[in-house]
Amino acid sequence: MGQLEDMAMFVRIVDAGSITKAAEQLDIAKSAVSRRLKDLETRLGGQLLNRTTRRSNLTEAGEHYYQRANNILGEVDALNEQTSGVKSHIEGTLKMTAPLSFGLMHLSEVIHDYANEHANLTFELDFSDRQVDLVAGGYELAIRIGKLQDSSYQAKRLTKISYALCASPAYLSKMGTPKNLGELAQHMFLQYGLGSHNNLALTDEQGQKHNISMNSKIKANNGDFLLDMAVKGHGIAFLPTFITYQTVARGELVPLLQHYQLPTLNAYAVYPKNRFLSQRCRLLIDFIAERFGEEPYWDKPKN
Repeated sequence: MGQLEDMAMFVRIVDAGSITKAAEQLDIAKSAVSRRLKDLETRLGGQLLNRTTRRSNLTEAGEHYYQRANNILGEVDALNEQTSGVKSHIEGTLKMTAPLSFGLMHLSEVIHDYANEHANLTFELDFSDRQVDLVAGGYELAIRIGKLQDSSYQAKRLTKISYALCASPAYLSKMGTPKNLGELAQHMFLQYGLGSHNNLALTDEQGQKHNISMNSKIKANNGDFLLDMAVKGHGIAFLPTFITYQTVARGELVPLLQHYQLPTLNAYAVYPKNRFLSQRCRLLIDFIAERFGEEPYWDKPKN
């Protein structure tokens, strides 16, 4: 193995957090990773990592080597891309994670079209609402919805995520259609999330904000489940429009109090800081942002 390969292996160990995890991500034996690390340290004449049974910590020399190696590897990748050109370089495996409902409903066509454009590219896709550690899990990219809190990540905004209040015609026929916030507060809600937060903020046409306490009949951590419960008449759902738009178009759900503005969030492409972002990731991020746009297709008026 050459020095660049050894640099890349060392960076992977640090990013993964341990030799064991690095070996799993590289799909090689742990003993082979340990041997190459030892050979690298012998060649450099100093210890780069303090090993423990669970985790490896950088020495001062290791910290310096890691930072410089990251920069060198990024420059080499950039040079290779500039020299070989976009089409020939889009290859390898793109490992990414995305929210379950959003991924299944809206990334299928995106990945289909992107894969057709880049036949040498392979994918590992983790559709889950878990907030996974990108570095420890070996992910290049994540799609996240909501406020970003982890400062160790970089992010690019992809599109706006709007919300809707809606219920089935059968539920409204039985329980009545709320005409104002006072009536809305008397209804049963289907709420995303399992926490204790039950407040819903709405803004009226004059820009005044109002808060109501949701009396939640069902709480769940999956939007598709709550959508099904809403269609079956169990209450009023407060869900993203990317989940509700088809059932609303079919008349299975009815939007409520549309003259009020509901909270909005953003969808982001998220990736680790201080890591070279491959061209396959950069192009996919741009591809998704262009596909969805400022007004995503699920929010556009239907003819």
